Amino acid sequence: MKNKFNLTREQNVFVAKRNIVDYIWKSANLEGIMVTYFETQAIYDGGIVNGLTVDKIIAINNLKYSWEFILETEGIDYDFKTLCHLHKLTCDKLVLDQNLGKLRTTPVNIGGTTWKPQFPIESQIKEELQELLNQTEKTKTEIAIEIMLWIMRRQMFIDGNKRIGMLFANKIMIDNGCGIITISQKNQPIFFEKLIKFYETGDNSDLKKWIYDTSIDGIDLNNN
Repeated sequence: MKNKFNLTREQNVFVAKRNIVDYIWKSANLEGIMVTYFETQAIYDGGIVNGLTVDKIIAINNLKYSWEFILETEGIDYDFKTLCHLHKLTCDKLVLDQNLGKLRTTPVNIGGTTWKPQFPIESQIKEELQELLNQTEKTKTEIAIEIMLWIMRRQMFIDGNKRIGMLFANKIMIDNGCGIITISQKNQPIFFEKLIKFYETGDNSDLKKWIYDTSIDGIDLNNN
């Protein structure tokens, strides 16, 4: 699985900033936060949007702050600490304070399936993440997609796992100039169908290839 894009970090950040509202909008809808693109733009710009719940406005602003962290922070480790920090940024004021940046201690149900994720244990999470990061035979693109799907299936936090999975993966993608992972609105039903199968089987091969084929954004700036 080759890298589709070979950008510098600066170039990748430039591409991400050009489309940041679109990425936030799609990510919010992927997590069931139903807002329009224009509502997302207004919230991002600090405007007032009538008719939206406070939680939706908070969720969009939190995604804005999370993306700012990704784009403006270099040299951080892709580790458990960063995962927890992203959860704090993404879910601030949306979950109880004692759950922010902490592994969940209650069971969760997944819509569309009877499958239930196991309880997360910090030592196991750290070990599994390091194993994924240490796959030297794979490209950064493939590793980023695998980590994103692992976070989604692991359901380590009480809420926001899809958002955090995508944010963490995009931190890896952007830092290595590989583009941006983003699921288009029209492709989200297919994504969820494949995600449920992945949850139930633990086999990520079909979903990983589909994301690679359909859901990596970028520009070949070197040929412009």
